[in-house]
Amino acid sequence: MFAVYADRPEADDPLAALTVGERPDPEVPEGYVPVTVRAASLNMHDVFTLRGVGIKPDQFPMVLGCDGAGTLPDGSEVVIHSVVTSPGWVGDETLDPKRTLLTEKLQGTFADTVVVPERNVLPKPAALSFPEAACMGTAWLTAYRMLFVKSGLRPGQTMLVQGASGGVSTALVTLGRAAGMRVWATGRTESKRELARSLGAHEAFESGARLPERVDAVFDTVGKATWAHTMKSLKPGGIVVCSGATSGDADAAQLQRLFFLQLRVVGSTMGTRDELADLLSFLDMSGIRPQIGTELAMSDAQQAFRTMLDGQTAGKVVLTR
Repeated sequence: MFAVYADRPEADDPLAALTVGERPDPEVPEGYVPVTVRAASLNMHDVFTLRGVGIKPDQFPMVLGCDGAGTLPDGSEVVIHSVVTSPGWVGDETLDPKRTLLTEKLQGTFADTVVVPERNVLPKPAALSFPEAACMGTAWLTAYRMLFVKSGLRPGQTMLVQGASGGVSTALVTLGRAAGMRVWATGRTESKRELARSLGAHEAFESGARLPERVDAVFDTVGKATWAHTMKSLKPGGIVVCSGATSGDADAAQLQRLFFLQLRVVGSTMGTRDELADLLSFLDMSGIRPQIGTELAMSDAQQAFRTMLDGQTAGKVVLTR
């Protein structure tokens, strides 16, 4: 079958390990289903796989791709949930210490066919296109959990989204506006700030800019480059929801500000199958849709990865078959 895969780990030059070619057709164990992939989206996790992070050398070659949407053998249209639990786990799958994501043990979605556990497929709403549905499983699910499960925000409160041009950030802006929050965002360039406004942000500011007032919550996936600004932007009693550190760990935890202003810092990782089902229902009912910045054929995966690594994203990068 056709596939986009990492043939080896390359810590310093991840795209050198990116291969577009043929892989053996997958076997389908009992309790699993094959999904004919129609669309899949890129995530930084795919770059980590290329670098060899979170995967052992003997697991290569590894087909890339955490997210995807496609069809079952009977023609049913489905969205893939990429969090795979250990046998017998019950409850919030993000808390399973032995959980994995697609591409860590199981092969990923950048292929003609991906094989996943039966519970890891959900019905795709008919109103969602395959490229739109392919954005849901990682970036949008992460944003949904950050906002609706972790933050405790109420409609009418003010939220700040740091670096609002990537997949999670654009999802946060869109979801926050749809849920009745006052949404502010930061962006490094005017084009990125204008993107945030076009998605529903009430205002967008330069990175690190002093805000008109402090906010109830900050959503941070950037880490080191934004952390000091994140902590300074919160009202007393405010909350930071962090789901990533793409620029590295923060130099300082800002502990004096943390305890004196009684701030809260909450971590958030991915989301559950039930949360993904609720997210899909919310999009179906509200009519909001993901921002797709780049859509390319899977055979153009090298270009797609370069777009993401160069920071030229304006939403999700999606590959189609």
